[in-house]
Amino acid sequence: MQPLDWIVIGVFCCALIGIVLWVISQKNNNSADYFLGGRDATWIAIGASIFASNIGSEHLIGLAGAGASSGMAMAHWEIQGWMILILGWVFVPFYTRSMVYTMPEFLERRYNTQSRTILSVISLISYVLTKVAVTVYAGGLVFQQVFGIKELWGIDFFWIAAIGLVLITALYTIFGGMKSVLYTSVLQTPILLLGSLIILVLGLRALGGWDDLLATCGAVTTNDYGDHMTSLIRDLRDPQYPWLGALVGSAVIGFWYWCTDQYIVQRVLSGKNEREARRGTIFGAYLKLLPVFIFLIPGMIAFALSKNGVVVNGETFSLSTPDAAFPTLVAKLLPAGVKGLVVCGILAALMSSLASLFNSSSMLFTIDFWKRLKPQTSEKQLVRIGQIATVVIVVLGILWIPIMRSVGNVLYNYLQDVQSVLAPGIAAAFLLGICWKRATPKGGQWGLLSGIIIGLTRLGAKVYYTVTASAAGFCEEMYIKAGKATNDAFGNSINYVSEWATANGVDNWFYNIFCKFNWLYFCGVMLIFCCLVVIFVSLMTPAPDEKQIQGLVFGTSTPEQKAATRASWTKWDVFHTCVIVALTIAFYIYFW
Repeated sequence: MQPLDWIVIGVFCCALIGIVLWVISQKNNNSADYFLGGRDATWIAIGASIFASNIGSEHLIGLAGAGASSGMAMAHWEIQGWMILILGWVFVPFYTRSMVYTMPEFLERRYNTQSRTILSVISLISYVLTKVAVTVYAGGLVFQQVFGIKELWGIDFFWIAAIGLVLITALYTIFGGMKSVLYTSVLQTPILLLGSLIILVLGLRALGGWDDLLATCGAVTTNDYGDHMTSLIRDLRDPQYPWLGALVGSAVIGFWYWCTDQYIVQRVLSGKNEREARRGTIFGAYLKLLPVFIFLIPGMIAFALSKNGVVVNGETFSLSTPDAAFPTLVAKLLPAGVKGLVVCGILAALMSSLASLFNSSSMLFTIDFWKRLKPQTSEKQLVRIGQIATVVIVVLGILWIPIMRSVGNVLYNYLQDVQSVLAPGIAAAFLLGICWKRATPKGGQWGLLSGIIIGLTRLGAKVYYTVTASAAGFCEEMYIKAGKATNDAFGNSINYVSEWATANGVDNWFYNIFCKFNWLYFCGVMLIFCCLVVIFVSLMTPAPDEKQIQGLVFGTSTPEQKAATRASWTKWDVFHTCVIVALTIAFYIYFW
């Protein structure tokens, strides 16, 4: 890092402090102000916040690393602007009418109190122990590699970077609430986009251009069936990303994440009205088309630079592991000043992601637990409880870091996999809750429970069999034979677990279903099963009260509600929606 880089970082921090101080001066008089920014957000703030909240460690490390190791396969999850459109066009009217603060609160209105409690507990635990922990852990690793500092003042720089990231983000989240998350995102999003775009351009220039990238990656096969790193649609026999599984699995996970997860939907709930909320999702959908180009493709560029032995700034470019792709590009490719800008972009991504997590987690605790237990709590006290909850969540996140550090990338990969097993049950409850009037409170409740039980069983089975295989030294032996680092992606390790199982005669229904069965197909089958549970239990129990579900399900809206929704969009909203869908289709055609 050169002096000019530090100056750029300093200017960014000053701008961030200025925005935060302005936000704090806007008093949070009640819980709606603190948690939802007073429900006064415009489409620009909503769209920028959706995008900035989404971009976190899974992109800086995971997506770029996936590009470096498997090419275009993960693009199915990132080219999902169309899924955000479903949030805007289908779900926003119901969420807006309900005037809820949280997604568990919506489930209570649609189903029952038990459904709210189940989703609240699962969401809060998963946020604190997975999303917060993973983001902080990855942030420490990224900054340690980008800055190239092992120790500072005799302390491992990982700890300084990780804890510093948490504390800085926590301060402005605690005092500013949702407004600080929204308005800092307006600053952070363009910096993140500009910095990542510079990486893409300079990386392609160093490699020789787009054609050289396609030629290098197109010559690398990813399976035994003729697919290459540039193949988006892969053979049905591909062990990790068969095209049908990828389309179904990414859609299930995407539906849960973009349309039902508090972490994302809270940004929409803060909208001034239905029109601003929907347009915020359209703007966010445009932005969501970009991560493939600013994170995944740079990962492929890093792979190509390393494979071709390209000399960058007088040094042969090399990758230690696929997950090091993005930080290595930053460290080796960028000139002074530009490196500082990109570091600001990385800092912006991690801070925005963390701020959203802190705010969403504290809101879940305050609204779904505290307010239910003590309904007489005043609005100012709710704000104070929310601030205290944020502090507790920050402390828990910091305490969890040593565990993340001790088991390293193994736990990191498993925690990233949690969403694929939690998504189907939640998605089934929301999907049928919105689309089917006959779905009953018990039906939704048992759909949620069945998904959680099956998902945790799947996760536990994968941990058990992988640990057993690793304890036998099998996975490490196979990694060494394959010439790969032992901290390579989990998707590859499961193949070695399969070989270990074959070698040791492990062949029973539990292993075949809960470990060996492709994770993407499992996700799709799980959704179908959970939907069947909702349908079966609903048909066996009394139909819900019409008054309870009025305005919350298709076919129950009043004429006034329908008229308000129709008045909230124009032909330009439809036009931009069509453009986003067309761009998505064009992307699939190009990389088919």
